[in-house]
Amino acid sequence: MTTFIEQVLREIMAREEDISKATFILPSKRAGAFLLHQLSQLSSSPIFAPRILSIENFSEEVAGLKSIDNVTSLFEFYSAYLTCTPKENQENFETFSTWAQTLLYDFNEIDRYLIDYKSFFGYLGDIQEMNHWYLQEERTPLMENYLLFWNKLPEYYEELHKQLEKKDLAYQGMVYRRASEKIDEFADVAPGLFYFIGFNALNNAEQNIFQTLLASGKAEVFWDVDESFLNDEQHDVSLFLRNYLKTWPHYQKNDFRLISISYKSSKDIKAVGVPKNIGQAKYVGELLSKLSPEELKQTAVVLGDESLLLPVLNSLPPNVDEVNVTMGFALQNAPVVFLFEHLLKIHSTPAEDSRYYKDIMLVLSHPLMQQVTGGYSRRLLEQIRRENLVYLSREEIFSSLPEEFQELFEICFGSWNNDPQKALKVLKQLVMLLKERLDAGKDKLTLEFLYQLNLLLNQLNNLLEKYPYISSIKILASIFKDLLSSKTVDFRGKPFSGLQLMGMLESRVLDFKNVILTSVNEGVLPAGKSSNSFIPFDLKCAYKLPTYKEKDAVYTYHFYHLLQRAEQVHLLYNTESDGLNAGEKSRFILQLEMEANPNHHLQKFNISPVVPAIPSQLKSILKSSGVMEKIKQRAAEGFSPSALSTYMRNPLDFYKQYVLGLKEREEVEETVAYNTLGSVVHDTLETFYKVWLQEKVTVEKLEQALKATNAEIEKQFREHYTKAPLNSGKNLLIFEVARRYVRNFLKSEIEEIKAGNELKILKIEEKLKTLFSVDELDFPVYLKGTVDRVDEFNGKMRIIDYKTGRVEQSKVEVVDWEEITSDYDRYSKPFQILTYALMMNEQETLPETAEAGIISFKNLKEGFLKFCKKDKSGRGANKDTDITTETLEEFKMQLKNLILEICDPNTPFVEKEIKQSTW
Repeated sequence: MTTFIEQVLREIMAREEDISKATFILPSKRAGAFLLHQLSQLSSSPIFAPRILSIENFSEEVAGLKSIDNVTSLFEFYSAYLTCTPKENQENFETFSTWAQTLLYDFNEIDRYLIDYKSFFGYLGDIQEMNHWYLQEERTPLMENYLLFWNKLPEYYEELHKQLEKKDLAYQGMVYRRASEKIDEFADVAPGLFYFIGFNALNNAEQNIFQTLLASGKAEVFWDVDESFLNDEQHDVSLFLRNYLKTWPHYQKNDFRLISISYKSSKDIKAVGVPKNIGQAKYVGELLSKLSPEELKQTAVVLGDESLLLPVLNSLPPNVDEVNVTMGFALQNAPVVFLFEHLLKIHSTPAEDSRYYKDIMLVLSHPLMQQVTGGYSRRLLEQIRRENLVYLSREEIFSSLPEEFQELFEICFGSWNNDPQKALKVLKQLVMLLKERLDAGKDKLTLEFLYQLNLLLNQLNNLLEKYPYISSIKILASIFKDLLSSKTVDFRGKPFSGLQLMGMLESRVLDFKNVILTSVNEGVLPAGKSSNSFIPFDLKCAYKLPTYKEKDAVYTYHFYHLLQRAEQVHLLYNTESDGLNAGEKSRFILQLEMEANPNHHLQKFNISPVVPAIPSQLKSILKSSGVMEKIKQRAAEGFSPSALSTYMRNPLDFYKQYVLGLKEREEVEETVAYNTLGSVVHDTLETFYKVWLQEKVTVEKLEQALKATNAEIEKQFREHYTKAPLNSGKNLLIFEVARRYVRNFLKSEIEEIKAGNELKILKIEEKLKTLFSVDELDFPVYLKGTVDRVDEFNGKMRIIDYKTGRVEQSKVEVVDWEEITSDYDRYSKPFQILTYALMMNEQETLPETAEAGIISFKNLKEGFLKFCKKDKSGRGANKDTDITTETLEEFKMQLKNLILEICDPNTPFVEKEIKQSTW
């Protein structure tokens, strides 16, 4: 395969001119490096290398101006803005930056396409006035300010140019405009020939530069286009070149040469649908594993979506010995950068007495923090979860902090006083501190990222000293993010050997025998219609500025150029709809199908990873001798009603919680959990009622409790949840729910007593533990639990269990005794209250008229929900509400069977239900 660069060099060298005096200008530095390498291969004797420039560098040379980055352009623009705007109308830099970046982009386009800015901005102002405001006699101040902004655009533009020219600086579009203005003068004195190689879409300034040098006889342009596209008037690959051939005077007198006929050659093209981006990366690795070392040298992996760089690198197979990565790794994707970004985000808000736990946890859980603190940050994380610290004060963060971590924590969590200078100083200290604590041998990549971060912080510091507009850490964080987006960490490799891994733009002018192109999806190739501009579509068309159609044509050229001389092509696209990606293959693939070139063997297929079917099975745990020992220990400690209910619901959960002793990981309870609400209500009522033990409850006592409810609820929330005030959001609502639960309950008690009922408190939160006799077992079994309340109501004992959830009367009734230990959903409530009644009866024989039941705070109007035994016909709901000896014996028999099942070594713990994944 003869590459385009080789073809051009052979033609130039055949003229036997002194190539050393020539200047080669290419679209990118990467293409220039390949040209120099190819020249060394073709030259039979030593020669001086010619000058090789990118078009940006050449334009700077002609213009005599130095190009600046977007961030510096933004600061310079703000200086111009302040000069042009009355003090009373000036916006701060933070507000200004929200619209100035877009306007700078438009200035860039206007200059690159040599538009008369005065007429253009006048036209734009008229459009805005017509579009947004109707005619009326008086304009509001808002309307006046809006229209004033559009009318001042020419003034902003002129002042920005004036300020930059004083410093010999320029943004990219300004460089092109000045180069276009000075190209005649440059052409008169420029020595040697200029060869423009591999260009396609030129802006007006570039077109003027090319045509002026062509007219002076000091330049030659080599276009890389195939005959198939040039002859097709409808094909976007040659959209720009067809226009140049029609409009440039040079081509009215001179022939167009070096037309390729490579695209019609035989090609094997495979369009492959792959699920997910990571699937594409893995499939790239699979394709490369089948290539020989010689084939790998002629292969390029081109990433349509450059975020696939790391997945692809991690998927390279062992046979890829050498890989040259041309695109660089985006510094903003480095793990260490997330730590710095988050610290800036934390300190962007004004310093308060305490910090939000999620902000603290994100810093502490960062792998680098865990590495340099030797596990201390993990212990602090556990403390935050354990103590439910939603907001942490400085004292809580720094208390018991080892001396060796004082500096690190002061940097991260100390006060920055919203001072950008201090923020930069502190972040640089953090870079140096992390550098000192990392291993130079093991952490080479992290150290490289830190070095690049340090350079970026130095750049920020220089900007801060030069431009006094960064007045807060929030603005600093925004500028930091903007700078990050343009920084890359370059990979070192042999640029002309091994596998080539590159982005779409790096592939310009280069040719490869084997091409693997990823992310060939709509929205990626081509990128779509999104445009960050103030200029309406119609105005762009009127002034011949590029629209999405021209941008699509640029992508079309790059896509077909990759295919032009290739022989083996794999086009991979994502079939899954993730986020904004619809999983739609690119129109370019459909275009290849429609073209149906007879020499192209196009195959289309989808692939997916082999996922073996895993049958869903109920888990079963056999009771080993070790498990039986744990069960015996648990029996000696006592089975609680909740433990036995857990077994009824799912034996596997009982095994995990009460045999293995596993607990769910503690998490910070940002919003009050339901069990915390229950604990608050229970403990509040315990505080009130325990002082009335063995006493009759009176209206006066209850009214005193009613007055003390708010204070007691607050106290209980501080003990069970957090000391922070519950004065906002969901927690305020939950606090109010708890308060109303208690107040409504106390009011209902007052109404009962006023109605003539007598109430005496016998027990409150009484801890019970009794021996439960099971003759079949050779070890003791105990029952234990805490009964919420035992009282005497009109002389009748009641055993009461509080529930903050909603409970209906039907949920405390028993129809079939044999189902009470198996039907959890239906009988868990009567099971619990009968267990309490049984334990009470074992400790002290219950009176014949005792009752047991539930008070539901969500169903308080129903009052005391009594346990009831119904016959199987469902009738007789009010007959057996008393806890009789017969009732207890029936329940005891069922409870005994349940405990025998738990303690039977031959009955495994069998899962009752398969819990569905929450993905």
